[in-house]
Amino acid sequence: QVQLVESGGGLVQPGDSLTLSCTASGISVDHWDVAWFRQAPGKSREGVSCLSRPDDSTNMRKAYYKDFAKGRFTISRNDNNNTVYLRMNGLSPEDTAVYYCNAAQYYWGKGTLVTVSS
Repeated sequence: QVQLVESGGGLVQPGDSLTLSCTASGISVDHWDVAWFRQAPGKSREGVSCLSRPDDSTNMRKAYYKDFAKGRFTISRNDNNNTVYLRMNGLSPEDTAVYYCNAAQYYWGKGTLVTVSS
């Protein structure tokens, strides 16, 4: 059974940084696309960042970011603990949302709430 468990959310002030974690079980984050999405109050879920599965020929992975995340957010993974991270810097109230982890474009976690407020 595949499970994705997000953690690291909380209440922070504008300009602060936060690192979200997504620990996977039943699936290896090393072999699949992994991504972060978010859903702000009253809005649809949107993509934030994606780390592609390794390329078949080069074994390289690519990271993609939505425009609002470029330069502020960094996606990474740790194969030793099967965890994907999202480092978020320079947070603003517009980043307030529930952040969800996705693996293999199919499996979802239950989300972790990030609130940015002074």
